[in-house]
Amino acid sequence: MAARVLQQCVRSLARPSLRLLPAQVAPRAVAPAAAALRPLSSAADSRRTRWLTRSPVCPGVSCRLYGHLPPLTLESIKERVMYVLKLYDKINPEVLQASSHFMKDLGLDSLDQVEIIMAMEDEFGFEIPDAEAEKLMTPEEIVQYIADKKDVYE
Repeated sequence: MAARVLQQCVRSLARPSLRLLPAQVAPRAVAPAAAALRPLSSAADSRRTRWLTRSPVCPGVSCRLYGHLPPLTLESIKERVMYVLKLYDKINPEVLQASSHFMKDLGLDSLDQVEIIMAMEDEFGFEIPDAEAEKLMTPEEIVQYIADKKDVYE
């Protein structure tokens, strides 16, 4: 049922001439679908998404609209970088500091450093080129790199 409603929403966006008006949608498709739709993953529960029963984008059907996250600040970038690093199993969170060198202070090797960069790519949603990734050896450098790429200077 939820898949059918989603298909109707996608079709109405893809072909504006075939948009469904609220009067054209069967009443049973609107009310039960709105009650039956539940987020399918933890990502759907995040602050990035929200469910609407009737939206101007998809009239007559329920669909999910995506919103923007709050703007990045240097502090929020630093918090997210440190959080990802604390979750990394080979790093002792008690020893971790913003100025800790991955290899000298934390005892990590180059493969660990690559895994950390991959985790940062997943967290912030963009790819870091290998040539740049090799230079990022401390959390401070990662924060500064991400701030430069996302144009954050506050």
